[in-house]
Amino acid sequence: QVQVVESGGGLVQPGGSLRLSCAASGSGFSIIAMEWYRQAPGKQRELVAGISRAGIPIYTDSVKGRFTISRDSGKKVYLQMNSLKPEDTAVYYCYVPDYSSWGQGTQVTVSA
Repeated sequence: QVQVVESGGGLVQPGGSLRLSCAASGSGFSIIAMEWYRQAPGKQRELVAGISRAGIPIYTDSVKGRFTISRDSGKKVYLQMNSLKPEDTAVYYCYVPDYSSWGQGTQVTVSA
């Protein structure tokens, strides 16, 4: 059983920055792969970024060069989001694929 908790969402103006955090808790594991998804109103949930157990990051094309995923432990990751655009507005979810566990989501709104 793995619990996943996100934090750090909010309202920001276009061109601004936010940092999301995701912490996974539970026993029986140390370093795990973790991913960030987002879902905008009326759209499907999409993969934004992920980081493998080996620390290798991946990004969807629309956020490359603006978002950075990182970890500071095997169970906590961050998503640094810079140069935010209105189209980045969505609920952002953290996902642990090895355990099929989702967080509750955190709202990110980019608006003037």
